[in-house]
Amino acid sequence: MPPRTVVIGVDSSTQSTKAVFVDAASGRLLAVGRAPHVVSGTAGARESDPELWWRALRAAVAAGLEESGAAASSVAGIAVAGQQHGLVVLDRSGRPLRPAMLWNDTRSAPQAAALTEELGGPDAWTARTGSVPVAAVTASKWRWLRENEPDTTASAAAVRLPHDFLTERLAGVAVTDPGDASGTGWYSTATGAYDPVLLELLGLDAALLPEVAGTGGTLVGPLTAEAAEALGLPATTAVAAGTGDNMSAAVGLGLGGAGLLDHPVLSLGTSGTVFAASRARPASPALSGFAATDGTYLPLACTLNCTLAVDKVAALLGLDRDDASPGGEAVLLPYLDGERTPDLPAAAGLLTGLRHDTTPRQLLGAAYEGAVVTVLRALDELLRACGLDPADPRVAARPLRLIGGGARGRAWVETVRRLSGRPVIVPGGGEPVALGAAALAAAAATGADPVAVATGWRTGEETQLPAVPRDSTTWDRIGSVLERASVPLLGGF
Repeated sequence: MPPRTVVIGVDSSTQSTKAVFVDAASGRLLAVGRAPHVVSGTAGARESDPELWWRALRAAVAAGLEESGAAASSVAGIAVAGQQHGLVVLDRSGRPLRPAMLWNDTRSAPQAAALTEELGGPDAWTARTGSVPVAAVTASKWRWLRENEPDTTASAAAVRLPHDFLTERLAGVAVTDPGDASGTGWYSTATGAYDPVLLELLGLDAALLPEVAGTGGTLVGPLTAEAAEALGLPATTAVAAGTGDNMSAAVGLGLGGAGLLDHPVLSLGTSGTVFAASRARPASPALSGFAATDGTYLPLACTLNCTLAVDKVAALLGLDRDDASPGGEAVLLPYLDGERTPDLPAAAGLLTGLRHDTTPRQLLGAAYEGAVVTVLRALDELLRACGLDPADPRVAARPLRLIGGGARGRAWVETVRRLSGRPVIVPGGGEPVALGAAALAAAAATGADPVAVATGWRTGEETQLPAVPRDSTTWDRIGSVLERASVPLLGGF
């Protein structure tokens, strides 16, 4: 690429859009444009208007272009990484028939359970898709929509994921990638294609679905004339297939076939996730057995309640988010939005172990501990899915990469260190999802491997923190509450 060639990586998340402008040669971050999203819904419903995502993308790109000072003519590529699982249903003109059902919409929990049983149980699902349906999965939402809004599904001319919708607005083609497709519940990680058995089970016509590109960095076309005008970018700008947010974060961290394999990452955001890129195809009912976007796999476990839930507890207590201390005897499971791991979609928060000397700071610390233990409990299963023995001292000493908004919070970082007992690395750069999307954009513009592109970029100095002794007492106390209280007190559905 010539000097000062710029690529744009778009992170369209639950709460906002970020558009990073990156020097394609060095990986230097030039600017970040931002625009908010609107999420609505009560009693388990979580929805957004996809048209607002498109407006937010345009606003974020405009803000980033102005902040960067880059000439629009220098932009060579763009890619979108989007929140996974959301169900976008379009009419024949490409307009949404209804608001998108988001990943954290839990109304379809009964449909998820029914689908699991209809195919023959969890093992039948993992053999095909690598994952067992939960309320988050797109297939469960499609079944819910068919049962509750049959006129909408009958009128559907296209079914998309959030990133597919935005990529189609950019390039005018219906396309997805293996990574995001693997979170739908109708794509087989065993065959690398849509599964006809599952489509029949769901009553979903394959003609409604986008084509699956080879990777998230595959060039799917230039910007349409309409998109180029809306964004103020050259019509020659390369558009990549894009991917889901977790797959893009892996690329941004240099995880994949051309980078690090079997190195765990913990993301602390609206959700809490733990994942790793691996050549081993995952098939554990305890995990989401996703495909990565570069041809490898991305076993992942996700919790619904992370930074927003703990911030809510801090607000209720009138404390700053970092004004926390270890929880003592108190256990607080902050399952304010139901929970995905463990699969308790109707769960509410649970507080137990109060004493006369329990302080507000300890209650906030207990919320941190409950959220962190919940996501870390899946780490051993994740390592097994990668073909590793969690008890092997060499595996136990492998550092945990910490990303997301929580990685910038002292209380989050120290709670993870104390409860994991692992070395912690906080990567520099601060925007791995958007940076991963920028690497996909560079790959579309040049034909390079996106993980190799990201690995070659220097996006900031990482912080390395040594391991501290694991707080087994707190771990065991929280685990005991989870085991004893999961159904009768936390709630099933």
